[in-house]
Amino acid sequence: MLAELFGLDGKVALITGGGSGIGAMMAEGFAAAGARVIICSRNVHRVNGMAEEINARATPGKVEAFPGDVGTEDGIEAIVAAVKSRTGTLNILVNNAGISRGAPLGAFPYSAFEKVMGVNVAGLFHLTQKLLPLLAATATQDDPARVLNLGSVMGKHPLGDGAYSYSASKAAVHHLTAILAKELAAQRVTVNALAPGPFRSRMTAFATGTEEQAAAVGGDVPLGRIGAPSDIQGAALFLCSRAGRYVTGAILPLDGGVHVMTGGNLFAAAMR
Repeated sequence: MLAELFGLDGKVALITGGGSGIGAMMAEGFAAAGARVIICSRNVHRVNGMAEEINARATPGKVEAFPGDVGTEDGIEAIVAAVKSRTGTLNILVNNAGISRGAPLGAFPYSAFEKVMGVNVAGLFHLTQKLLPLLAATATQDDPARVLNLGSVMGKHPLGDGAYSYSASKAAVHHLTAILAKELAAQRVTVNALAPGPFRSRMTAFATGTEEQAAAVGGDVPLGRIGAPSDIQGAALFLCSRAGRYVTGAILPLDGGVHVMTGGNLFAAAMR
């Protein structure tokens, strides 16, 4: 029953930004579930190394890699061409690639805002657009194709001080997820997003790079820790396997409860 619900045997998945962090976590999880996983990243050495590392674990599925950049129109076209040269089918697209930039409000540069929105929003949208024919061709009423976007808890709540463009881009990802879910349902393509809190990645290395830092950050999370690879893998497998075939338009919080943190009791002062 578990293999039938959460297995990915025979599925082909593309994960952008799959060379490290959350993308690599998902690649490992999908390969363990039996999928053929194609990962791409701007850093060809990193993405090739990750594919070799996962394949060395003798997972039921295999991982292959190629260089890919979602930050330009030409880069997106190259990714689409590379995917089509490797497979005639695509069951799962994970739009994971993203960048960030932090700076004080008065010093935040226009160029950084433009670049972050270009990669995190425009790149995600246009890659989905270009790969939709491949996805729709595999989709059936009983087994939809899947698009999984990477959002963030910062895209819903004002937590990203200094990360103005990143937070705004993730809010846009959440809204695009809902729009695409509505529009693509008739083609039997589900579109969902994960909204992670703190996980270890290259992007968060400044705050989670050591065990001490990770423990300190986790101490501010209601569940008392930062996220683990299995947390990402379980959520991604749910949304991309048979178990999640009736879910679309969801923004799944994956943050240990950060999204429900509030101030104190609003009327506490009056009740003292």
